[in-house]
Amino acid sequence: MAQFCEVCGKGVMSGNNVSHSNRHTKAAWKPNIQSVRALVDGEVKRVNVCTRCLRSGKITRA
Repeated sequence: MAQFCEVCGKGVMSGNNVSHSNRHTKAAWKPNIQSVRALVDGEVKRVNVCTRCLRSGKITRA
């Protein structure tokens, strides 16, 4: 599944995990993406949407 929201564009953030001894390792923080059936331009489509967009009502579910 794609790791970005098709409504707001939220995607994977990258950075470092930093241990107590100050060693750095790469880390990725992924958004909570759900595949839902939604009304897009009057027709039902499957879209990948983050849960914040679902909760705030930015899309109408089908």
